Amino acid sequence: MNPGEDGGTQVLALIEEHRDSIRAQLTEEQYALLLTRLRELADTAPDDERAVRRALQAVRHCLVPLPFGHPVRKALDSVRLVATAPVGGPVVSRSRDLLARLTLVPPPPPDTPAIIAAVERRLLQAPALSAGEVRARYDGSAPPPELIRLGDRYPEFQFRPGDGTPYEVVLEVNRVLLADADPWGAADWWLSGNAWLDGGSPAALLGVRPDRELVGAAVALVEGD
Repeated sequence: MNPGEDGGTQVLALIEEHRDSIRAQLTEEQYALLLTRLRELADTAPDDERAVRRALQAVRHCLVPLPFGHPVRKALDSVRLVATAPVGGPVVSRSRDLLARLTLVPPPPPDTPAIIAAVERRLLQAPALSAGEVRARYDGSAPPPELIRLGDRYPEFQFRPGDGTPYEVVLEVNRVLLADADPWGAADWWLSGNAWLDGGSPAALLGVRPDRELVGAAVALVEGD
């Protein structure tokens, strides 16, 4: 990779360089989701830097399931997406070129809308509070915008079992993950196994692992630290 490239084009360069091994290491579902996220990046308005960065985070998230020994997984730890804002035009253009090459080589992916719907169904199976229940905790006022809301449900892991208040670390991590813009992606991060946390899901580790480790795992995903 060219050290002068920004983090966004470095991620795309990694995918281009190792596209065959990425295809071989990811499951059909994981690879289809990667293609979907790349399409979303390719369709992003180039002048919307925040949207470009958010789409790049989603692409990066799709690469986390790669084995630790995979060159892309190793290199991701040194790629930063937040330290410098991506140059929207080149990143979006490059994602379009890359997507064209990726979709020409592998067999047609599964029905990606169905896959995304399956992921959403899995997330909705987690214990949750209704929007009305959460508003009642705030005397009818709007709850903190950092909380993940999936439709009319708030995943229950965000709240302390005792007094029902949100965990401060949850609010902090949700800010890092831009949960207000991508609540489904943030919920998937919390409720899925995490390699930075020895395979445990961050939600299950609330109050078990130090808060700084949970924040660090989120930052590692976003910034590549």
